[in-house]
Amino acid sequence: MSVQSWLSTSCTRWYPASEPCAYRALALEAARNEQFSFQVVLRSDEANTQTVRVEAAGPDGWTVRVRRVGYVPVRHLNTALASGPLEVDGLGRIPGYVPDPLFEETAVVLPGAETHAFWITVRPAPDAAAGDYAVNVRVLPDRGKPQLRSARVRLHNILLQPRRDFSMTHWFYADSIADWHRIEPFSEPFWPLCEAYMRNYAEHGSDTIYVPVFTPPLDGVKRPTQLLRVSRQGEGAYHFDWTDVRRWVRLAKSCGIHQFEWTHPFTQWGVRHAIRIYEGQGQDETLLWPPETPATGPVYRNFLAQFLPEMKVFLAGEGLLDSSFFHVSDEPHNEEDKANYKAARALLKELAPWMKTMDALTDIAYGREGLTDLPVPSIRTALQFAREGIESWCYYCCGPRGKFLNRLLDTPLPKIAMHGFLFYRWPFKGFLHWGYNYWFRSQTRELIDPFSVQDGHKWPNWAFGDTFVVYPGPAGPIDSLRWEVFAESLQDYQLLQTLGLSRDHELLAPLRGFDDFPKRESWRSRARRELFRLAGEA
Repeated sequence: MSVQSWLSTSCTRWYPASEPCAYRALALEAARNEQFSFQVVLRSDEANTQTVRVEAAGPDGWTVRVRRVGYVPVRHLNTALASGPLEVDGLGRIPGYVPDPLFEETAVVLPGAETHAFWITVRPAPDAAAGDYAVNVRVLPDRGKPQLRSARVRLHNILLQPRRDFSMTHWFYADSIADWHRIEPFSEPFWPLCEAYMRNYAEHGSDTIYVPVFTPPLDGVKRPTQLLRVSRQGEGAYHFDWTDVRRWVRLAKSCGIHQFEWTHPFTQWGVRHAIRIYEGQGQDETLLWPPETPATGPVYRNFLAQFLPEMKVFLAGEGLLDSSFFHVSDEPHNEEDKANYKAARALLKELAPWMKTMDALTDIAYGREGLTDLPVPSIRTALQFAREGIESWCYYCCGPRGKFLNRLLDTPLPKIAMHGFLFYRWPFKGFLHWGYNYWFRSQTRELIDPFSVQDGHKWPNWAFGDTFVVYPGPAGPIDSLRWEVFAESLQDYQLLQTLGLSRDHELLAPLRGFDDFPKRESWRSRARRELFRLAGEA
């Protein structure tokens, strides 16, 4: 046989040098309205290349999507080799080509002695009943006979309910979209592209989006992407035009996003200065004040005293007051930062007592002192907050690595698939990640090529795979394996929540921490099977 083909679950990375597997039947289980995926993998034993096409179809009304698994060059492992095979993927493969982007292609030029895969995404028909089904795959090589492969699917009689009381945000960069696609921010060509990314964002389980009412003061001085038009009206007076802010939030709502995270009003990593706010929307980069303007000084206080009341009026008019999250400053670290943070928070309380704030504050001392209304600690310390009854979200950024949960290019896919179970295990209120589409050299305006650079040129401090989960395509986002598996894991959260399973249920007992949890695909499969059994008994 010149081309070998076999089916695989979505939790295996198939590298160009991966060895072939014997074909065996693949059995999958899902709720009636649950999206799921699997792979068809190809390898040729011929010296000459040939084109191989893949087709897939399910029962009437089912949506079946075929995409080619592409590769990106990864220069180094992120995770220490001593961590062991359950903690790091790519041993013996990295440095090298790693499967990640999913291209809208149904054919591959298959070289001899190489392994390549296609990703099959399946969504049952809206009216699909519980029962047994098949998704059939046809492998069509240029030379040789077509091959038929079939995945057996059992739909269980349960409908996943929308996720409740657990928010999900990934920082969404308008400057990345504008710069990569070579368009002006918030120009007419910008908005259809923005919509494509927003829809992808929402379809993968994110329900909260960053609103760049001002240019986000995150990771360096960015190209101005300021939705709010600001003009001077005499000495120390300002006028605000909310047109593009309104367009952003209404577009997001139309895409299925219903919560909004507003720009940090003070500078990152120290809370020392007012953020950069521009006249107009910053087309000529004319600042309203020098970058060194003190965070709580009279110039910025005067601006905030005018802006914040108008912001409240805008939010009330759009019905957003109860669905908005506000910040002070990102990731203060030391005692000086803490003092600055307290002063900035006090200023906001004085000028806008209605604002409830949340920030990435990993030190438990911040939580104990109640410096912000809703702390967002790293998963390294998040369980301390949970144990002390401090309501919080959780996040990771660049690390922790090793045994901890993450979704890097060398994180095993079965670990990534555990996000939903782990998020449910403890009463966190949400998850934040900084990198939906950060396509720049670290803390600069210099675009990188995401298909060849995945660390912002800052490894080892920034990890390969941490800066983005989607790649830029001609008309919108290109998904990654990591983004697909992460999104499907959130359906586990929905399943647990739909069943009303206690967080202390014995099924979840093996989940002891974000670094101590089952990391084999077989555990998750058995756990889901048990949940479907419980659903059947309900």
